[in-house]
Amino acid sequence: MFAPVENNVSFPNLEEKVLEFWRENGIYEQSLAQRTGATNFVFYEGPPTANGRPHPGHCLTRAMKDLFPRYKTMKGFRCERRAGWDTHGLPVEVEVCKELKIHSKEEIEAYGVEPFIQLCQKSVWQYMQQWERLTERIGFWIHLDKAYVTYHKSYVESVWWSLKNLFDRGLLYQGHKIVWWWAQGGTALSSGEVGQGYKSVADPSVFVLFPLVDRPGTSLLVWTTTPWTLPSNQFAAVHPDIEYATVRDAELGQEVLMAADLVQTISDKVKRELTVVATCKGSELIGLRYEPPFDFFYETMGDDKGELVDGGQQHLAWRVTPASFVTTDSGSGAVHEAPAFGEVDYDLLMNERKRFVNDAGPDLICAVDSNGRMTAEAGEFVGLWVKDADKPIIRALKESGRLYHQELYQHDYPFCWRAENDPLIQYPRRSWFIRTTDFKQELLENNSKINWMPEHIQTGRFGKFLESNVDWALSRERYWGTPLPIWVCESTGYMEAVGSYQEIENKPDVTGFEAWELARQTNPDLPEDLKIHKPYIDSVTYQSPQDPAARMRRVTEVIDCWYDSGAMPFAQSGYPHLIADEFSAQFPADFISEAVDQTRGWFYSLLAISTMLFGKGNSSGTDNRPYPHPFENCIVLGLMLAESYACTSCGKRHLNEVKVCEDCGKKTERRTEKMSKSLRNYR
Repeated sequence: MFAPVENNVSFPNLEEKVLEFWRENGIYEQSLAQRTGATNFVFYEGPPTANGRPHPGHCLTRAMKDLFPRYKTMKGFRCERRAGWDTHGLPVEVEVCKELKIHSKEEIEAYGVEPFIQLCQKSVWQYMQQWERLTERIGFWIHLDKAYVTYHKSYVESVWWSLKNLFDRGLLYQGHKIVWWWAQGGTALSSGEVGQGYKSVADPSVFVLFPLVDRPGTSLLVWTTTPWTLPSNQFAAVHPDIEYATVRDAELGQEVLMAADLVQTISDKVKRELTVVATCKGSELIGLRYEPPFDFFYETMGDDKGELVDGGQQHLAWRVTPASFVTTDSGSGAVHEAPAFGEVDYDLLMNERKRFVNDAGPDLICAVDSNGRMTAEAGEFVGLWVKDADKPIIRALKESGRLYHQELYQHDYPFCWRAENDPLIQYPRRSWFIRTTDFKQELLENNSKINWMPEHIQTGRFGKFLESNVDWALSRERYWGTPLPIWVCESTGYMEAVGSYQEIENKPDVTGFEAWELARQTNPDLPEDLKIHKPYIDSVTYQSPQDPAARMRRVTEVIDCWYDSGAMPFAQSGYPHLIADEFSAQFPADFISEAVDQTRGWFYSLLAISTMLFGKGNSSGTDNRPYPHPFENCIVLGLMLAESYACTSCGKRHLNEVKVCEDCGKKTERRTEKMSKSLRNYR
């Protein structure tokens, strides 16, 4: 009845025979055909990027993704499993830049946006065969030949539909905010992206003397861990309810103001006795004027005043302000405020502006350009990269007698998730945001209905991220991504969003398709899907409905690639333009699974987009769906670690023990990193 069993079984050969049997007989396809009409068990594939190598971490996730659908298939359910590829954004751009040996936006534009985009599209499929071999070899049943691709026209148009929906509901807006800024790449990042790039670093911590104009011989002791922001100082913040002490520093020869609870701590730091001569509440310090650490702006603006709403006048800047975020956990109890480089600091500036008639309060002071370099307003520090400016700024403070104490401060700091040697900075930028904060309670309610495994993810890592939700920084000042589908009237500023390519074609007096037609004539092999991307879509203009003599032109930004991946429940079927029934039959998912780092990535983008489009009280044009959606069960996996040797100079990583970097000849050091992020970039 059965073939005899070999004495020495080769399990790899046995597996290959099973795979061959499945392939030749279409076993997966038969499992679907035999269950026609059966209840669906819906699975969503979290899309990997095929321009990075698969690694053992992907074996773990793909094995888990196969286990439950296979079990449900044996139980009689019909489980259509569709592959997907995440093809946009920084992961692809960074890899192409490595191949071209360039880094900055200026170098990309010098190379040419059009050829750069074409290289990005080709780079997406760099390791496609490796991914397909891995998927088949581990026995993962999934339709690779029916995979959704995020750069395809049908997918992009579906994303456009969703963004038009949000725009028309007032949920997609352009705002001037402090964002986490990747200066080398010239774009903002979302909170989810920022959350994936934190490292523990030692930054300089400085205690700086701010001489009080109103109290000669007394200085406010102010603390900061970002010395490079001191040339842009605008205020000093204290907590109104904290007790502050005026201490006598005999060696310094003057009196110093600091939080009373920190006197002994600071005395231990400077290794000398500090004698308390008076105390007061922080509220008594509000309004006191001081001399900033550098006079770059103070020389010309120090005496500027404005009319207060409550009557009278007040100096616009360089005075003590109240702030509830000031604590005595560290520092001096007084915080340096450079509103251009911090979200709560910027909020403080906005609150100060409201105190003045017609909001004519202090303007934002910023001595750093968008490339992360000090501007001419920063005097002798002009041209320095911000992190490189720390040492010369500290040296200048010491020479001027303003430096009271310095030390190193160990803390977590974000780096770009795809250029891990590039620290981010908080920076003022006009960007496009989605009002996710309007849906905070809806997000929490939706999350509460999901079955998380392990269950602590629900209220722990994921739930806490939802509780601290901020508006989604959507736009990217980059090149390879879904173009933001907003056109603006060049004369009136009127804006409108479009939901499909056909909608553009139907606009009055539309022009600009020639750029794509010329590209296809030059290179007939270009895929048709590229016509909806930069730079071709940027050429398309049409007549303004507000001013017939004016043109509507697209804004230049593309969107966060995490929005692409989170739109896959409906975009994989081209909803609502193509197959609406397919979307309805495959929504929500019964099961998804990824590693724990996706709590701030795919898991969040899925939940946020679905809640805004299909949750309670929406106007998406579809029936509101009961929670949970877009997934009901989620298994969260751990991360595999990989040991590598990273160059201490250029940052290149090597899988094997390499003492000297192959690129620059500098020494390497051993690191242990999350495999899910690190290995895909190895050479």
